[in-house]
Amino acid sequence: MPPAYSLPSSTSSPSSTDFESSLHERQRRELLAMLEPCGRKTVAELSAMSDGERCRWLFWNLQENLDELRPMEPTLQARVTSMQFTVVDGTASGGGRLEKRLDLACKWTLELSYPGYPEAITHAVGDGWANLVVAESPPAYLMLADGQRAYLDADHGSYPNQLYLEGWVTDAVWQEMRQHLTNPNPSCRTDVVLLDNVLFPVKSGFDFVLGPPAAIGVMNLEFRAFSHPTERRISRRGEPRRRG
Repeated sequence: MPPAYSLPSSTSSPSSTDFESSLHERQRRELLAMLEPCGRKTVAELSAMSDGERCRWLFWNLQENLDELRPMEPTLQARVTSMQFTVVDGTASGGGRLEKRLDLACKWTLELSYPGYPEAITHAVGDGWANLVVAESPPAYLMLADGQRAYLDADHGSYPNQLYLEGWVTDAVWQEMRQHLTNPNPSCRTDVVLLDNVLFPVKSGFDFVLGPPAAIGVMNLEFRAFSHPTERRISRRGEPRRRG
């Protein structure tokens, strides 16, 4: 899938000081050096790797090998396992409005499309959270670029490894999805989906995304609600196999 957001033709001047830029780049390179042993492994080795190793492989390749990774259309899906919705009276802190936050515990998977395979192959890459502010514009503390919805970061040193999506959604999106997220039916589920054409490395040359060192900028979020996925899977298993 081609990128939905065009890359800048030239690198714009940094908005921070040279010292801050060099510190960010040095920290990015230090993190990538830790991820490199997993990142340089071949795609064929992914099935034998642990969730944490596949997560390191993904982040390293999105940062250092983006052009070669794009044809495989890497798509991240976060299956929501639990939800916490928090409302804070902003008038107490001088904000003058309600502060709403949606924290979703998730199981993350990576989908890759391989030549010759009719369907994408799914790999588990760990657990984690999608922490989303519900607002009409991103709060300043998120430190996102204009038009950016979120960034994806990971704690590669923890066991099991944890992925963190930090971003924001509008109240209209929350109103559309709240009935699905609060559905008590165990056979229904909701996923947060990050398509391959909205993922960009946070580094020099990609100044339209911001985030921590070695993070991945996210330009848009997609929510998908599934009804009775378990029953459908069982019914397919019961169908007679096609014979050539």
